[in-house]
Amino acid sequence: MNTIDQFDFKDKKALIRVDFNVPLNDEFKITDDKRIRAALPTISKILKDGGAVILMSHLGRPKDGPTNKYSLKHILGDLSALTGVDVKFADDCIGESAVKQAADLKPGEILLLENLRFYKEEEKGDVSFAEKLSKLGDVYVNDAFGTAHRAHASTSIIAQFFPHAKYFGYLMASEVENAEKILNHAERPFTAIMGGAKVSDKILLIEKLLEKVDNLIIGGGMAYTFAKAQGGEIGTSLLEADKQELSLALLEKAKAKGVNLILPIDTVIADKFANDAAKQDVAAGHIPADWMGLDIGPKTAELFQDVIKNSKTLLWNGPMGVFEMESFQVGTKAVADAVVAATKDNGAFSLIGGGDSAAAIAKFGLEDEVSYVSTGGGALLEYMEGKELPGVKAING
Repeated sequence: MNTIDQFDFKDKKALIRVDFNVPLNDEFKITDDKRIRAALPTISKILKDGGAVILMSHLGRPKDGPTNKYSLKHILGDLSALTGVDVKFADDCIGESAVKQAADLKPGEILLLENLRFYKEEEKGDVSFAEKLSKLGDVYVNDAFGTAHRAHASTSIIAQFFPHAKYFGYLMASEVENAEKILNHAERPFTAIMGGAKVSDKILLIEKLLEKVDNLIIGGGMAYTFAKAQGGEIGTSLLEADKQELSLALLEKAKAKGVNLILPIDTVIADKFANDAAKQDVAAGHIPADWMGLDIGPKTAELFQDVIKNSKTLLWNGPMGVFEMESFQVGTKAVADAVVAATKDNGAFSLIGGGDSAAAIAKFGLEDEVSYVSTGGGALLEYMEGKELPGVKAING
């Protein structure tokens, strides 16, 4: 793997693709800076070598070019504080200001370019746009795993202009290493915990995992499609009606592979989608007509916890319920606690698969109690499904 450890950045300008797509509140203040913090080790190594850093990122999904709401200038203060360097800002990513400031950059300095997605060419993977970006630096570093599954100009196309000077940053390298550990070097018992709203979002991953895991736990909204497919009543719970046959096929496949596929045995239901809803616990598949399932029940939580605590490798992707509402976070918290217990008490390797799972672990303050929390939800899913990620392929060549 080509990592930045293989290069001395002295007197070089490193053009780094980072993922600074951080959440901002109405006053443009960062509400969660972990994506910036994740890039700090890479930035620090380059500065320590005596190099200069040029950072490029997207923020949000701007539709019509430059928009104040999506300007990266809003993160400048936090970025300067976190790096300990007075970060310079170019109000464009390929225009005159960017070219001049990049040319004038001295060792130890950092330049942040304006939002790449202010140009439609970024998401189109435009070669000419990528070439203009490439002229700003001497070395290309990709440290944005969260966008590695996109063939965008700054994540994969640009690498061709650095045939002998393209590297993975520390974050990218650790993401790939940890995913590989799960995929190809898992210690047994290996348990995957799948949650979230839709079976369709996870079909390919579930099928891939059935080739590898000992236990597959299914919770969250997708579990109701399985319950309905087996003849259960699910009220107004989430349902992918066209995925019922597929759900039954997955159950059969698990059986044939000798995989212990575990579904909820009870569920917490509500009379409306609200934190203050009336709620009760019922057996899975026995939800009254006007009620909806919003969390796994206590018996299910206990069942899942027993399996998790006895595992040596754990992959968790997707919550067990609507954990954003305090009334329906109990199941997700129970799973999080069990993953932490397995990691600490059983020496298990636990990978939290980005997205909502990462948000849940963060909400419960358990980020430092598991083995690894991925920064890339979609990218990790695609990597786990066996797909080649454009951002990874571009560096590996």
